[in-house]
Amino acid sequence: MLKISIITPSYNQGQYLEETIQSVLDQKYPNLEYIIMDGGSTDNSVEIIKKYESQLDHWVSKPDGGQSDAINKGFNMATGDILAWLNSDDYYTPGTLHEVSGMFARDDLKIVFGECALYNEKSGKTKSSTVFEFAQSHKIEYSDYIIQPSCFWTKKTWELVGDLDEKLIYTFDWDWYIRAKRAGVQFHPVDKTFSVYRYHDQHKTGTGGDERELELASIYKQYHSELLSQKYLLRRTMQNKILRANGMNSILSKLRLNGSMDARKHLYRKHFSEITWEEFLGIARM
Repeated sequence: MLKISIITPSYNQGQYLEETIQSVLDQKYPNLEYIIMDGGSTDNSVEIIKKYESQLDHWVSKPDGGQSDAINKGFNMATGDILAWLNSDDYYTPGTLHEVSGMFARDDLKIVFGECALYNEKSGKTKSSTVFEFAQSHKIEYSDYIIQPSCFWTKKTWELVGDLDEKLIYTFDWDWYIRAKRAGVQFHPVDKTFSVYRYHDQHKTGTGGDERELELASIYKQYHSELLSQKYLLRRTMQNKILRANGMNSILSKLRLNGSMDARKHLYRKHFSEITWEEFLGIARM
């Protein structure tokens, strides 16, 4: 049975951390290496970690260079054949590690990713992701459709692609996926829910604001062009129009007219015709 190494980066999320830890340990995966990299939390995180330290392979709590630095340090000490990180506010669904382990061979250059239950803490509602569907029609270079806690890869893949870019705050996972794709790594989508992704008031993606948008634009510039970067920023100013077009497409789908009509094409022709339709679909998804 292949060894799986899970890294949990943590900083002042004690209200969620125990559920995260339990979701890993309750997998009852017999060849598990679990590492927690805490950035020097000042809440009750260390107390929670110590409660489970006999079941951990390594843990540390001291200031670090941020989330990506903690993850890199964890992976570079990990000895597993399969790697993943699970943030301290997310958690695995039962049976995930057993399911995933059967999808790899030790020497695979492969990323396996599945669906994610999207839990809104404020409303108490959960909805399903559409990762598998998007993976059939979108390129990872144009749209980050992978939801990180439901993603796994081999140690060999990590060694080929290299560390996360620690200069990035919001997009280091997408940047890493693009680098993996360009390195020839196989991407394998699975129509099965592997994790729960939690939206809450301190959720990093949801609180990034303009800083996050500019960082996303920088990814388009780095891997594509200045033009695509600017068109992404333009697209963000047209969010409501995009949403209305998506709503119209849902109606067309119910009428079985979506194969011949797409409500977004008017926006494309008017504002985005300098880029390809495929590029537009990518930035429209973001």
